[in-house]
Amino acid sequence: MTDAVVNAEEDAPVKKSKLPLILGVVLALVGGGGGFFAVQSGMLPFGQSAEPEAAHTTENAPEGVDSGETAEDIAGLAFIEMEPIVISLRKASGIKHLRFSANLEVDLIHQAEVEKVLPRVVDVLNSYLRALELEDLSDPMALPKLRAQMLRRINIATGQGRVRDLLIMEFVLN
Repeated sequence: MTDAVVNAEEDAPVKKSKLPLILGVVLALVGGGGGFFAVQSGMLPFGQSAEPEAAHTTENAPEGVDSGETAEDIAGLAFIEMEPIVISLRKASGIKHLRFSANLEVDLIHQAEVEKVLPRVVDVLNSYLRALELEDLSDPMALPKLRAQMLRRINIATGQGRVRDLLIMEFVLN
């Protein structure tokens, strides 16, 4: 009887671990979520098309305007120059200074409105830049990320759609 029990235990199939399968599924989900976030936040240029914006501008075009022309072509652009901002950044080795200046790209029809709230824009940027640490600026992709964050805050301060872009003219750390 003992020989029969031993043979039954030897013939039992060995169960494989499901850990590699679970890790693969988890990594695929995390990778997919990270890719979606990167595209939606604008870090990657994929998934962004000019079609919805072009459709929006032709709908708002004045009467008698050829549909091939957009409202931006007619209205034109204005660039509002901001005064340079100097920020102190603290580090263990001492204090560094960041000199920042930029221009705001706006449609001519919004220029006066944005110029009225320019002190608020400077305040928002000043507060954001002061919250940065020196390590935040050492990354090679820091400037595009900072630019996107600043433009988001500017749009909140001025009203959505008034500022088209933030053009960084000077970003010097010394």
